[in-house]
Amino acid sequence: MNVINIDDKKYPQLLKKIGKDAPKQLYYKGAWDDDIFKNCLAVVGSRRLTSYGRQVTERLVTEIAALGITIVSGFMYGGDATAHKAAVKAGGRTIAVMPCGIERIHPEYQQDLYVEILNNNGLIISEYEGDQMPVNWMYPRRNRIVAGLSRATLVIEAGLKSGTLITANLAKKFGRKIFAVPGPITSEVSKGTSQLLKEGAALVTSAKDILDFFGVSGLRSLASKKEAKLPGGDIEQKIIEQLKRESMEIDALARSFNMPVSKISAILSIMQLRGLIRQEGSKYYLI
Repeated sequence: MNVINIDDKKYPQLLKKIGKDAPKQLYYKGAWDDDIFKNCLAVVGSRRLTSYGRQVTERLVTEIAALGITIVSGFMYGGDATAHKAAVKAGGRTIAVMPCGIERIHPEYQQDLYVEILNNNGLIISEYEGDQMPVNWMYPRRNRIVAGLSRATLVIEAGLKSGTLITANLAKKFGRKIFAVPGPITSEVSKGTSQLLKEGAALVTSAKDILDFFGVSGLRSLASKKEAKLPGGDIEQKIIEQLKRESMEIDALARSFNMPVSKISAILSIMQLRGLIRQEGSKYYLI
């Protein structure tokens, strides 16, 4: 069994700084090394993640993880899983903090994601050994590790009474930076982020806001690559510019460019294969 005790030199120093809240031991699976803990960003969001929240998470995490920032989250469905998946897809590293025994995959239907994290030099950690099932009080306890490992916490979406806000408040207690994404004022899962912004959280409108905090601005980002001339010609560039403004259905895109649906459908399929856009329902979104 792999375990690191709090008095071990390999124990994450940033986590140790949270004092009496620091777990006495961490059980783990995967690639434990100093580098994975150097620059960690906690990414948290609602379990009832909206399509807007998913799009924002994928866009921000893809760029941040690709530039060497470790993404830390809690492995639950919704915001956590989306953040882990985006980090893996970008070729970055991610740490999943479990609310259960280290031998248990929870939720179990995310076994593929669990394996992908480990296969991409990521880390699965827990303060509990064996295959212990999670109980309600373990989830907020888990959140202190997510916040404690990270120099900053990014909140995508959160209700006013949510585990996401618990993590953000713990991060504030530990003296860490809080970033929040603005959302529609009509959305229940934007009320928590709006509250954080009122309380002084840093507003996030692009990955650069976070990359600057970590001191990696100036490196060429994925976003700048997308803005470069695309090999498919001007139409792909125009589609990207259109989707930057708003998501659209294929019929609307065809009308915008005065093209047959069949032709623009082929172009959209190629763009999806390249990882430039994604389809959700009947609409296309920029990744």
